[in-house]
Amino acid sequence: MKKELMKVSLILATVALTVASCGNCDQKYKKSGFPELDEWAERVVQIKREVMGYPTNMNIELEGFYRWYQANELEKVMLNNVGDPFSTGDGFCTNACKFEREVIEWFAPMYGWSKENVWGFVTNSGTDGNAHGMYFGYNYLKNTTGKTPVFYVSDEAHYSNARLADVQHLEMRMIKSDKMGRMIPEELEKNLDLTRPALIVYAFGSTFRGAIDDMDALNEVLARHPEVPVFRHVDGALFGGYLPFTQFREMLDHNKHKYESIAISGHKFFGMDEPAGLYITSKDVYANQSQYNIAYLNENMKMISCSRSATDALKFWWLMKHVGEERWTKDATGMLENTQYMKAKMDEIGWPNWANEYSNTIFFRRPNDETVKRYSLACSYDEQFGGDLSHVVIMQHCDKALIDQIVAELKEQL
Repeated sequence: MKKELMKVSLILATVALTVASCGNCDQKYKKSGFPELDEWAERVVQIKREVMGYPTNMNIELEGFYRWYQANELEKVMLNNVGDPFSTGDGFCTNACKFEREVIEWFAPMYGWSKENVWGFVTNSGTDGNAHGMYFGYNYLKNTTGKTPVFYVSDEAHYSNARLADVQHLEMRMIKSDKMGRMIPEELEKNLDLTRPALIVYAFGSTFRGAIDDMDALNEVLARHPEVPVFRHVDGALFGGYLPFTQFREMLDHNKHKYESIAISGHKFFGMDEPAGLYITSKDVYANQSQYNIAYLNENMKMISCSRSATDALKFWWLMKHVGEERWTKDATGMLENTQYMKAKMDEIGWPNWANEYSNTIFFRRPNDETVKRYSLACSYDEQFGGDLSHVVIMQHCDKALIDQIVAELKEQL
């Protein structure tokens, strides 16, 4: 018994020494030797709590990850997830594909895919996920029908979709949206080319107004034209991250609402500290991509990107294990409750504002430049809503105290 107690004491002492050493290391490296770099670091840490105009979770919980990473000297290893993460072939030896696969398989059921019929990877960004949605959709339709598709997207969807269409040389038809930013089903039908396949991106939700394209209504249009083969990609971005953790989770079940792939951002709801995301689709879609057999990788390479960040995959895995479903459910519920709270407060003082259903985005009459700058508000212009506008995106760090603070500033500007 005495020996066991001594052993426990030695372990605790070692842990305490390690923690103390880490603290000393933090202080040692706090000053870089370049004042402008240190001043920048101090400033961004100070202002992060008041960022309200962009969909960024500032409650980042990766300190433990970085301590683990450095303790294992992984900063001295070039980690690289090369090739297909679901391949059984031999790829680059210092990869983290095992953890990448586990991330995809953990998230897959939230979007209606089974572990047996899912394929995906951890992307470099939301745009990377959308690029693969469009690229995979194009190849799937061309390889299964022999015809090149026409690309359809809402005029309120994220600008990257139009940019990607240009990069991939897709014939694009931009579909009008309604006042709140949702693609109009009748406009889709009016623009639909009945002689060629349709590659469609559904916005979930739109960048400025937080609108969600009505997939069921749009799918009804497509169902009236069975002669048109379809591939539907969902730009899930922020909403695709938090809605599966709410009572509205079935909105993104691909079996119930019919779509073929989805991209979700990791640096928005999930608390990644740099751009990253998920791309999820079926094995059938992956099987119908163009073949690129690369012997020195792991046989097949169907994605656009070859090398991918193994560190992002590890961070996603870490958050999945250390934050997880219970906390993300609490976060998602709190975000929507605080959105309603802020809207009610703005209504109370008479500041014009609007919000879509299921959205954590409120757009409103633009305040003065000082308020715009202080809270990093994104701005736009729309005569339908009186001209100059700003918006807030209520994320995990946007608590009621911060909301009361900005509403008080707005009240002074009436």
